[in-house]
Amino acid sequence: MWIDNDFPKLLGAELYRPHPAYIIEMAVEPVVVHDFSKQPGQTVQLDRYRFWGKPGTKESRERTADQTLGSASARNIVKDKVLVTLREYTGPADSRDATQPSTFKVARETLITAQRLLLDTGNLNVFHQSIGSLTLLDDYRRWRDRVFANELLKADACGQSSDEQGGYYMPGGKTRATSGTVVTYDSAESAKFDVKTDLLEVVKDMRKRNVPTFADGYYRCIVDPTAMMHLRQNSDFREIARYPGTGMINPMQPALQPNANFYQGMGPAYGQAGFVAGQPVMPTGFLFEGVRWFESTNLPEQTFQVTIPDASITAAETEAAQLIFFGPQAVGVGIGGNNAQILLNNNDDFSRFIIMIWSLFAGFETLNKDFITVGYSFVY
Repeated sequence: MWIDNDFPKLLGAELYRPHPAYIIEMAVEPVVVHDFSKQPGQTVQLDRYRFWGKPGTKESRERTADQTLGSASARNIVKDKVLVTLREYTGPADSRDATQPSTFKVARETLITAQRLLLDTGNLNVFHQSIGSLTLLDDYRRWRDRVFANELLKADACGQSSDEQGGYYMPGGKTRATSGTVVTYDSAESAKFDVKTDLLEVVKDMRKRNVPTFADGYYRCIVDPTAMMHLRQNSDFREIARYPGTGMINPMQPALQPNANFYQGMGPAYGQAGFVAGQPVMPTGFLFEGVRWFESTNLPEQTFQVTIPDASITAAETEAAQLIFFGPQAVGVGIGGNNAQILLNNNDDFSRFIIMIWSLFAGFETLNKDFITVGYSFVY
């Protein structure tokens, strides 16, 4: 394993292993195009299909025997070509400055000792813990997870969401005066995202603007823990979100669970992460009001200038927790070269150390901002 060819492959394979702590990419199900020949600076083409919307009447689709269908004015299905420029991304980053590159270094003695531990126990997680490579893997997973969050959040710049376009949604349907300012809330008016008013309005608007659902028939939402706390203060939402029942379902008889309608498939029940053969299984989320919910601790912080009389807040910068609602085909990824991999530095001080980084040639792009609504819930 000390040979250069083996260790990068062993560690690099872990970059592709999903982790329950970082679920945004899994929830988004991005459109992915991988061109092995492309390098940083070159482009990869992603296709974005639009929906026509109005289907017309029965008579509008009727054709006569002598009618020419392939006329010059016939309209093809609209497909936008989105060109994504590939960039080179590496990690880890300097702990004091995320813009500065860094490396991960392991002493030879530490690695050899860890190899023996791996051979004795067969536990790969213990191996990565013993040499510290879990930190390198976490750096990649956390960064990639945040990238997808930031791509979804770009829809905020489209303006206030409605039944015609995606964008932001403030509690109570308030309109922002500027990108960082919210109009004043009245006395006794809540500035927290409400289940009975705000949630229903967001879902209604997404359906009215023909945002497609995922294959399971639901939209998805990535929720900040504080926003989740606000939602759970509603008794109906809490009843669904409290993870009731016996825990892991019986894969042989899943329909016998008392609340089998809360989940689909034969994975972990009630939206919780589970374990199979010692490896984590991704959470399935839970369902409420046509949305499958996932909680994430990796969303960026956001503040707005707002006045909330009930909280004695007057034109002050106040944190707002995020709720990102979306349908499929919202984000696309172009990949070049060998995808994510672990690279070694040949300067190993006479084989006394092994120095490595993770490297990725990729480009990320928001494909359909109308398929995204970014909700907020003020923290007070």
